[in-house]
Amino acid sequence: MNYDIKDISLAHKGALRAEWAEREMPVLRTIKERFAKDQPLKGLKLAGCLHITAETANLAHTLVAGGADLTLCASNPLSTQDDIAAHLVESGIPIYAIRGEDEKTYYDHMSATVDTGPHITMDDGADVVAMLHSEKQHLLEGVIGGMEETTTGVIRLKALHAEGKLAYPIVAVNDSQTKHMFDNRYGTGQSSLDGIIRATNMLITGKSVVTIGYGWCGKGFSMRAKGMGAHTIVCEVDPVRALEAVMDGHQVMSMNEAAKIGDIFLTVTGGMKAIDKHHFENMKDGAVVANSGHFNVEINIESLEEMSETKRSVREFVEEYTLEDGRKIFLLAEGRLINLAAAEGHPASVMDMSFANQALAGEFIVDNHAKLGPGVYTLPPEVDTEIATIKLGAIGMSFDTLTDEQDRYLNSWEMGT
Repeated sequence: MNYDIKDISLAHKGALRAEWAEREMPVLRTIKERFAKDQPLKGLKLAGCLHITAETANLAHTLVAGGADLTLCASNPLSTQDDIAAHLVESGIPIYAIRGEDEKTYYDHMSATVDTGPHITMDDGADVVAMLHSEKQHLLEGVIGGMEETTTGVIRLKALHAEGKLAYPIVAVNDSQTKHMFDNRYGTGQSSLDGIIRATNMLITGKSVVTIGYGWCGKGFSMRAKGMGAHTIVCEVDPVRALEAVMDGHQVMSMNEAAKIGDIFLTVTGGMKAIDKHHFENMKDGAVVANSGHFNVEINIESLEEMSETKRSVREFVEEYTLEDGRKIFLLAEGRLINLAAAEGHPASVMDMSFANQALAGEFIVDNHAKLGPGVYTLPPEVDTEIATIKLGAIGMSFDTLTDEQDRYLNSWEMGT
């Protein structure tokens, strides 16, 4: 049957986009095939607060294939792809997510998801965990474990555990090498730049691009901006990371200095007020400000509002703030995740590994929750090896293995000959 993509239903469009993403997700596809046979999640309720994207749809189908009773809500008001949400609902998976939902709706949706009484939680920022440990404590008894996918979320969870309040074991999926070394670096690097370009249509070449935070996300974004001809500047609070940025070929300076010369600013710190009032006071006319950290608190938007005489929307995802002296500062996507708000998030190929970790973390929790106490855990290194091996095979690459002699040598204290 022939059809025009413009004429088909929203859910059908979502199904096609999920299918397109699945082509680039061979690791998750392999896990889905095994899950369908082994049913490791059979009879378990999973509640996930994730970005509702084409890639997430394939994770959802994998978990359901494994027997899970899954409910999802959005982890950001601007990241939901409505056609994907419609596709998942049509597939029989309850979804509480609407692109552009207000803050009340966002938390109402999360509350409805948590009210399903999950055995396992999946978080992208630890909001579900926070809700369960505050207003929904009566549901904690049924939870056997959880997974967290972001740097920000892991920081929150470790703080909760340090206070002795974390009630169940959680796997820090973000700490797996096949997650943060690829998703955070290559995924965030490409998709954040993609979001900035889609929102502004600005030429990157020749611009002074300031990256605030040089973790894996900052490294990836700075690398991509430099590759497109930008004059790259990095701001850091960690001297070791700052030195690494220098060695990687970037200018390194304080944000106070960078504020005066930057054309485009991106925050990826996981903290708050990385761009603050005194930075706005020093920015050039026409400066563009964006965020790719999980929460929009990385930019002090409240101060920008107070400093501005007028504010108007000049393009989709671009708000123009005019300061008292006439300078204009442009904020992208309300300071929310630029790569998901103005673009489509990470490419499927990199989310393949991230979501493979998510799926295997669920299985790990089922197999090990009885002997794990409350705490933040990482998946065994063998999982990284398995995921990387499948990925290499899928893209037609081979790798070497040690001979028995080489292995003995590397594990011996005696000098070789």
